[in-house]
Amino acid sequence: MTRPLRIQYEGAVYHVTCRGNERRAIFKDDADRKTFLDILRKSLDIHKVRLYSYVLMKNHFHMLVETPLGNLGEYMRHFNISYTGYYNRRHRRVGHLYQGRYKSIIVDRDEYLSELSQYIHLNPVRIRAKKNMPDEEKAEYLKNYRWSSLPGYLISRKQEPFVDYSLVLSEYGGNSTAGRRAYRKRILINIAEGLEVKDKIIGQSILGGDDFIEWIKETFIKGKKDRESPALRQLKQYRTRDEIMGVIEKETGKSFEKIKESKGSQRQIAMDMLYRTGGLKGTEIGELLGVDYSTVSQGRKRLREKMERDRKLRGLVHRIEEKLSF
Repeated sequence: MTRPLRIQYEGAVYHVTCRGNERRAIFKDDADRKTFLDILRKSLDIHKVRLYSYVLMKNHFHMLVETPLGNLGEYMRHFNISYTGYYNRRHRRVGHLYQGRYKSIIVDRDEYLSELSQYIHLNPVRIRAKKNMPDEEKAEYLKNYRWSSLPGYLISRKQEPFVDYSLVLSEYGGNSTAGRRAYRKRILINIAEGLEVKDKIIGQSILGGDDFIEWIKETFIKGKKDRESPALRQLKQYRTRDEIMGVIEKETGKSFEKIKESKGSQRQIAMDMLYRTGGLKGTEIGELLGVDYSTVSQGRKRLREKMERDRKLRGLVHRIEEKLSF
């Protein structure tokens, strides 16, 4: 399995997940969950980490955190060791509780903070047993799901002191009745339309807009040796323009000139693949396709939005990605 990159800096935001070993449960009852949250609160305080969203599932958990001190590794080691020690003592077991190390995706707060918060909060109804629930029942189930920060995003009296609600809710009008109502409205939309972020993650480690990804590459990746991480090779290894356009032409049935002239999904796919699998900058892609840099950035963003609600388009993009992967 490819080991993800570990990028740390002051003020970094991460989506952190951890699964039980062999996908086994990491909570046996509510006493475990309550202790988990108590240990979480203490770890956040000790390491000065900000928690924006969380959800506890049967065999894994999700967190959206910010590290003002650039200390994610230290925080997660302390937190996971503390909970594993408690769990093993209480249940008279030994050995690993989690399946390998935690997974962390570094997040562009300007582009994806709100989306990641929503994605985390939707997890309880993404499991197989809940997928066929009517949307109204899903909304009610999420509202009453105890082991999540979502209730505090919907009702002020359910806000927990160790969760920072203000930053995410600032995108919806603030931590106010109107802001929480707007957040709830977006949750309802995402229940109905679905919300996926996996397709947007670069190199298993980065979720962000074009400028953020370029900054990460220039600041933390440029000059590193590929052997340090297979995920690093994935970020630095690129296809040629001809290879990329050849695959897109074959999958869409359109020539390069037709794709270049189009203003819809096919040109947007070309923009996205040239950027992600070709390593081209926005200005270079614009020059190739006869548009300016802003059109490239907007086109890639529109493609992601379309993919969230268009299954056929998602399938096409996935086929192209598979053929361009190393």
